[in-house]
Order: sequence, then structure tokens, then C-alpha cells
Amino acid sequence: MSTQLVNRDLEDDESTEDQPLEKHVLMDFVVEKGQESLRIDKYLMSKIAGITRNKVQQAIDDECVVVNDKIVKQNYKIKPEDHIVAYTFREPVSTEILPENIPLDVVYEDDDVLVINKPYDMVVHPGHGNWSGTVVNAVSYYLQQQHPDREQLPRIGLVHRIDKDTTGLLVIGKTENAVNKLSDQFADHTVNRLYYALVWGDVENETGTVDTYIGRHERLRKIFDVYSEDDGKGKHAVTHYRVVERFNYVTLIECRLETGRTHQIRVHMKHIGHTLFNDKTYGGDRVLKGTVFSKYKSFVENCFGLLPRQALHAKTLGFIHPTTGKQIDFESKLPDDMEQVLERWRVYVKAKNL
Repeated sequence: MSTQLVNRDLEDDESTEDQPLEKHVLMDFVVEKGQESLRIDKYLMSKIAGITRNKVQQAIDDECVVVNDKIVKQNYKIKPEDHIVAYTFREPVSTEILPENIPLDVVYEDDDVLVINKPYDMVVHPGHGNWSGTVVNAVSYYLQQQHPDREQLPRIGLVHRIDKDTTGLLVIGKTENAVNKLSDQFADHTVNRLYYALVWGDVENETGTVDTYIGRHERLRKIFDVYSEDDGKGKHAVTHYRVVERFNYVTLIECRLETGRTHQIRVHMKHIGHTLFNDKTYGGDRVLKGTVFSKYKSFVENCFGLLPRQALHAKTLGFIHPTTGKQIDFESKLPDDMEQVLERWRVYVKAKNL
């Protein structure tokens, strides 16, 4: 028994090719007979795991969605037995997800949602170079054990992601209703998300807000950069931060996401001069603040050894339950690697101040 998951965006925003892109069929299906009338964008969001409203609407604008052999607009309402074909500019890949016996730290579960605490070094969903060992593979196995007699497992509905090397809370929808309502909350920026991050430098203000636009770096396509509104690039991104604890050369901060852009906290903190501790992608894996003494450099390198990733943890997650309509909130303690490094810095600061 396997799980089906479509994890590709409808359109490709990474291509740098000059020649016209070739479209490939991503989905080709007929709407169920009992399906209620629904806008095409909302309907596709319920069918494609992890897709955002913006991605779907952009795909429709790019004429990548065809209904009954006709290109449609975003406000088209699907009807039973409509023939829908969705295209992608990316090469087609297998959508079959094989269950893998990977332990999950389940924080909460009911018939609608599953909340887990994701560990370090674990990709959320399969993709290029990571077709196994992901959260989705683990969740597929977990659900299989709960429903050994079912031919078709509940659909795994990814409504948000956190980076491979970021730890913390992740919610997964288990029904179409849950996926739709959770996706709407993420799209409307009403989900409560707090992250703890250890950053380089002594952050000057106790609280602050970073309000910019974030988009792909113009030359380095695997990283993101900050732009202004006048640049006409990227998407609006807002991060609110608060100092939690100071260690002279590094600072533990709490970040509240108002928006949820890729690498948002990592990019915003680098932008204001406080790159995340040991963030290899954005240059935080070297001594950025402190002394020139070899003993201090050795101390930092030992900390890097204890925490072989960016110091970022999704600590709090809160949303309105898709069925009960009640607010539910979850909190995750800091992982051992971050706690060990923070304790090392506490000891260092204490000794330095004696």
C-alpha cells in the first residue's frame, strides 16, 4: 500500500533558460460526480498537497490549467464531471510515496490534523535528491500502521514547510476540509508561528520588525535576497523579533512570522547584520563577531560541532482547528543541540565577566 502525493508546484519560477519552456501534464482527471461547485483555484488547492493559493492562481494566469479543453480564469467554478488538466514547466516525476519506518515525534493528532516535532536533517517532502527519508515517507508509514486494512490511505496534505536543518513544529492536514482551511489560514497570515534563533552579534534593540521583499538572488539561484518595493522583485515579507537572551557576541531571539517566505528569518536576520549562527547557506558558519584569540575561535568551532546546522527552531504553532473552529496552540522545547550550545555560551559569558 502506498500514498499518492503531488509535491510539484504548478509553475516553475526557477528557470533561467532563454528558450520557450515545454509544458508537461501534471494532473489529468475528471471531477467527482458528487463534487459541490467550487472555484477552480480552491479546488486545485485541495487536490495538490502543499500548494499555495498564489501558486495556483499564477498557474491559472499562465494558462497552465485547462478545463474541458478550454483555458479558464481564477473565478471559474468547477462542476461534476469537468475534465481538468493541469500543466507544469518541470519534468514530470513519480508521485508515489513509499511508506518508510521512520520514527515520528507526534505532538498532537485527531481525525483532521497531525502535528509533529520535526528533527534536524530531515526534509519535509520528497524532491530532487531527496526521494526517501522525508517527513512524508514517515507519515505515510505512520498512517499505514493505523489503517492496515485500507487500500487507500488518507491523503497527506502539506500546508507549510520548514527547512531540512530547521527543527520544530509542523502541521499536516489529513482531510480535504482540513487542508483547505489550514491553507487559507497560512495564506491569510493568521497562523501563530514563533521561532527561536541564535544569531551573530549583540542585537541593539530589544524588539524590532524587518519589513522587506524577498526573492531569489539574481545570480545564486539557491539562496534568497532582500529587495525593496520599488525593485519590483520578490514577495512582501515581515518578521517581528524580540531579544530573549544576550551572550555578548551572539543573541538568542524570538521571531514571529507575519508572512511565510522561503528562508524568511535567515534572510531577514542577515539583512540587518545578524546572520544565524552556523547558517552555512548565508555565511554564518564562521566567526562573525568576537575576539581574534585562538581560544575563542576554538570555542566557536566546538559549538559548531555540537550544532551542525543553522540555529533555528519552530517553537510555537497555533491555528484555528478546521472542524471545531477553536484556536489550538502547541509549543516545542528547544532541541538538545541548541540547548547545549546555549549553555556553552552562558558558561563562556559568565567566565568572561568574572
